[in-house]
Amino acid sequence: MEIEKTLSALSKECPDSILKRADRHGMPEITVGADSFLKVMETLRGFGFDMLTDVVGIDRMPRMPRFDVVYLLMSMEDFCRLAITVELVEGQDVPSVSGIWNSANWGEREVFDLLGIGFSGHPDLRRILMWENFEGHPLRKDFPLEGKDFDKPFDTETIKDYF
Repeated sequence: MEIEKTLSALSKECPDSILKRADRHGMPEITVGADSFLKVMETLRGFGFDMLTDVVGIDRMPRMPRFDVVYLLMSMEDFCRLAITVELVEGQDVPSVSGIWNSANWGEREVFDLLGIGFSGHPDLRRILMWENFEGHPLRKDFPLEGKDFDKPFDTETIKDYF
């Protein structure tokens, strides 16, 4: 699979969906809008990107839009890789691709848990690393470095409920 041909075909299939193109350390990256994201991902699956290797959330504060969600795709046929980025403002959801690639399930849950980015249509969107009643999202740049309760003494009785 030649990536230039693939991106050209993607532009024809989903016109005006690619907002930016870049090459990051030898891996092509495209930025798409949240409104055309799901269509782009379905099209890329049809073009042979049959493996989703990672889902990454990035807090770019103070930049607006604040968040990036990056999906790393690979074709198992020729090991061609492509990064797809969606830029989101705070409170905006991105459509889940767990129905396209099963491997998106836990990656999207991790981004939800640690950054608070929602994924519409996700089958089981709940915390995966932090406990259910944990307040906040630890990977946000405005999260306190010491944690929410850094000034309170450690209580071994409350921690037993979580393990």
